[in-house]
Amino acid sequence: MTRWLLPPGIHRTESSVMTDNDDPPRTETMVRTVALSKDFAGFTAVDRVNLSVTAGHVHALVGPNGAGKTTLFNLLTGVHRPSRGRIEVAGRDVTGSTPERIAGLGVARSFQITKLFDTLTVAEHVELALAARTRIGYRFWASGRTFARFRDEAARLLESVGLVRRSADAAGSLPYGQRRALELACALALDPKVLLLDEPTAGMGVEDISRTVELIQQVRAGRTIVMVEHNMSVVADLADKVTVLQAGVILAEGPYQKIRQDPRVVTAYLGSAHA
Repeated sequence: MTRWLLPPGIHRTESSVMTDNDDPPRTETMVRTVALSKDFAGFTAVDRVNLSVTAGHVHALVGPNGAGKTTLFNLLTGVHRPSRGRIEVAGRDVTGSTPERIAGLGVARSFQITKLFDTLTVAEHVELALAARTRIGYRFWASGRTFARFRDEAARLLESVGLVRRSADAAGSLPYGQRRALELACALALDPKVLLLDEPTAGMGVEDISRTVELIQQVRAGRTIVMVEHNMSVVADLADKVTVLQAGVILAEGPYQKIRQDPRVVTAYLGSAHA
C-alpha cells in the first residue's frame, strides 16, 4: 500500500484570497509538454502527457513506482528523446534537445540517488558547479587559483543550505541529509530558472525532512520547481499544484486538497473498497 495519502487533518493554507472584483493574476507557463510520449521496446512509459507548469510555482508529480515520473523527468532534461509530442521551456521548443542545451536554458536537476565525489570537499563541489557556468566548465585539472574566484559565492551557497561549517570536509563524510543538501547547492550554483527535484526527501528521517522542506521554501523564490515526491506531507507543505500519474498517463491534477479527495485517486491507490 502506498504511503502518500494524508488523513483529513492535514491541509494547506492559501496565501491570498481573490474577490469577484479582482482581476485574475497573469501567469506564465515555464514548462509545457504536449501529448508527450516515450516508448521502450513496445512499452509506453509516458503516454500523451500534457503538463503545464506555472512560472514561480512548486509543481509536484506523484504516483506509485512505475507511474512514469522519473521517465518524465528524463524527457524534460534531455536524457531521453521523446517518441512523440513536444516539450517547451520558457516558450522555446526543446523537443529532442541535448541535456547541455536544456541546462543552458536554466534547467537544473537533482537526482533520486545522490551523485557526489566522495574525495572532493564540500566547497570544491560547489566551486566546480559554479565554474560550469563559465568557459572553465567541468575541468577538474584546473589549478586551485583558477577556482579561487568562486570561493565567496560558494560560501554563500553553502550558507544558504546550512553547510558552510563543513566546507573543508570531504563529501564522503557527510550524513545522508547533508549530502542531499550539498547536491541542491550544486544545482543552485547553476542559477537555474527551473529546478527539478527527484524525491528530495527519500530515505530521510523526520528531522532531515523538516530541514529539507524549509530549505526548498527558501530557495523557491524567483524559481520554478518541479518535484517528484512520495511523501504527501511534503507535497502538502510545498506544492501549488499536483499532477498524479498512473501507468504513464495523468490520472488527476489540481491543488493538493482537490487531489486528495478525488475518488479516482482514492480508488487507484487504496482500492475500490475505500472509494
